[in-house]
Amino acid sequence: MPIARSLTIARVFLRYRLNELVPADHQPLWLRTLWAPAKLLPAGAVKDMGRGERLRRALEDLGPIFVKFGQLLSTRPDLMPPDIVQELNQLQDNVPPYPADQCIARIEASLGAPVEDLFAEFEREPLASASVAQVHGARLKGESGEPGAAVVVKVLRPGIDKIIQQDLELLGVIARWIQRYLPDGRRMRPVEVVEDYRHTIEGELDLVREASNGSELKRNFANSPLLYVPEVYWDYTRENVLVLERINGIPVTDLRQLRAQNTDMALLAERGVEIFFKQVFEHNFFHADMHPGNIFVSREHPERPKYIAIDTAIVGSLTREDQYYLARNLLAMFRRDYRMVAELHVQSGWVRKDTPINAFESSIRAVCEPIFEKPLGEISFARVLISLFQTARRFDMEVQPQLVLLQKTLLNIEGLGRQLYPQLDLWKTAHPFLEGWMRERVHPKTIVGEIRRYGPEWLEKFPQFPQMAFAALEQGQELGPRLQQLSEQLAGSRQRGRTRYARMIVGGLLALGAALVASPGLLAQIPAVSWVMGAAALALLLWP
Repeated sequence: MPIARSLTIARVFLRYRLNELVPADHQPLWLRTLWAPAKLLPAGAVKDMGRGERLRRALEDLGPIFVKFGQLLSTRPDLMPPDIVQELNQLQDNVPPYPADQCIARIEASLGAPVEDLFAEFEREPLASASVAQVHGARLKGESGEPGAAVVVKVLRPGIDKIIQQDLELLGVIARWIQRYLPDGRRMRPVEVVEDYRHTIEGELDLVREASNGSELKRNFANSPLLYVPEVYWDYTRENVLVLERINGIPVTDLRQLRAQNTDMALLAERGVEIFFKQVFEHNFFHADMHPGNIFVSREHPERPKYIAIDTAIVGSLTREDQYYLARNLLAMFRRDYRMVAELHVQSGWVRKDTPINAFESSIRAVCEPIFEKPLGEISFARVLISLFQTARRFDMEVQPQLVLLQKTLLNIEGLGRQLYPQLDLWKTAHPFLEGWMRERVHPKTIVGEIRRYGPEWLEKFPQFPQMAFAALEQGQELGPRLQQLSEQLAGSRQRGRTRYARMIVGGLLALGAALVASPGLLAQIPAVSWVMGAAALALLLWP
């Protein structure tokens, strides 16, 4: 463990009195001793801060990797208290850029040529700078030496992989402390959250993976009026360098510009919802990092607004079973069929098979009924889903990573949609889509498509089917005698065990009798008849 970095973290924790987040009676002696110096330091403004603000400021002081981790925690309201989530939502990943010369050196080392030979133009001043990478504008070389397409060049920060590994190691230590000493530590599952973060951040360190995700997303929305994804220039893309088409859109949070070009805000909000459900249910491949910084709106056709998505490092997908059960859960929930919701959770394996359905149904009803007393336009679809997962967690539900990504994405989409058009009724868009998807799933055309897709594989395995059937029958015939033999062996073992146990008891009684005979004074205190009868009764009860 890096000692200097550990001391820095300890100093920041002391400054913001983060030790007070753990009740004193849950702190071991060594931890109370370690935190003791904090009491001698002047509290200053910290004493007036809530726990969420203290945590946010500590993460900001610790640097970009911890800031990014705090952003991840802000997307887990199923695990974190609301006051902490609200503060962590304010974290901004604004990082000073590193020198352009270092950036250019990385590009040249990765692509094997001077920047002047690779690009007709290259902007030394970065367009954006974040914790993992920074982005520069450039222009490719066209034919006959003319400037070509405008692009952006994304370059990983030098040495960022080593910094991330060190901070991940320290985060793991902190997570284990929280899980062990915080009263709610086990429920918060901090070790699992850190592992989730590890998976996320390591995915962002491979720009080829991000490029391939972008290509898949672009293919899924080819010729679509809903979403545009920038083109990847593969000849200029490596693990630590990514070159993409440069887009000229309006940031989705710039409401002034959007209104100035007369954008249809209601349609824009509804299309955001439609994009989400298409990705999850039709394509089964969704952009899982759709925060406002990664979303733009095309300047063309404001009456039919089109989204532009960037930064595809984090994507998610569901199994076919999860897709089906999630759709049915949502439909049943909005029909207030809580019995069906409970049964679907058991059928899908999201909760244990022995979960008491009546108790589970009652808990779901208690969570959902107050929500559904409101008009549908005022209901937060994402919050309903979170409440459902929180309720299921009390019944030992293990939330899978893909469902967490889905929940996070839905929170981003719904929050964005309501910011664009506060009257957004997400269910008005979602309900017909889910109904249509469920009908399409069992449509003969879909079934024929499945047969076409998997038919060659079935045909290839079909000649082996008779042999597999005969082998299964032979195993079944052999299994009967084996089970009978095993049953007889178990019965014999139980019989022998009981016999040995009875002999042991009788032997013990005989030994006790011998001892009593050897001690006449003791023997005189016990009626001989009752002693003999008791011994005989025990022997009869235990003898086979």
